[in-house]
Amino acid sequence: MIRVLLVDDEALVRTGFTHILDATEGVEVVAAVSGGQALPAAREWEPDVVLLDIRMPDVDGLTVLDELLRLDSPPVVAMLTTFDADEYVDAALRSGAAGFLLKDTDPEQLPYLIRTLADGGTVLSSRVTRTVVNGFLDQGGREPAASLLVGRLTGREREVLVLMAEGLANADIGTRLHLSVGTVKGHVSALLEKLEVGSRVQAALLAERAGVLWRDRGRGER
Repeated sequence: MIRVLLVDDEALVRTGFTHILDATEGVEVVAAVSGGQALPAAREWEPDVVLLDIRMPDVDGLTVLDELLRLDSPPVVAMLTTFDADEYVDAALRSGAAGFLLKDTDPEQLPYLIRTLADGGTVLSSRVTRTVVNGFLDQGGREPAASLLVGRLTGREREVLVLMAEGLANADIGTRLHLSVGTVKGHVSALLEKLEVGSRVQAALLAERAGVLWRDRGRGER
């Protein structure tokens, strides 16, 4: 059972997401609270996944994200936003969020996205990904993104990166590449270190910005 905590200042949003997820087999909404109640609820219920509003009047969503990730057993946190271009998304991804969703996400997709997060995958709303990619990394004082990717990654690490950028969890990547989950985890750890990023989301955005994803996918299609 995937335990989900919803954190949003709007009761209507909490009710809507709860209704959808509680009707999903294998998913349970353990609590739906406003921002100020997020940390106590997380400590009490120990959720696997938290959907966290990035903009709340009573507390800063980025502050809540930092507090959640500092717990002894931190949950996977995905940010909720209303805007196609939200300047706070960039900061949230840098801080360790596993992805972001628009609040008007198709209800039929929501259960799949929750399972993806719980399995260690990433969730990036396609409508805002390009905005985030364009402004995500400050290149000052660092090697160009393309150089980092092409020069440091092995062929297998590139394959793992492409699938990771598609949001696949380790088990799914292993199935696709005929590798054990442990081997996939090793490749993920290695490529994060080589790319000098702290999360799968950051690696995926860096790869997309460099154009490596499209080149590698193109090779696979030929």
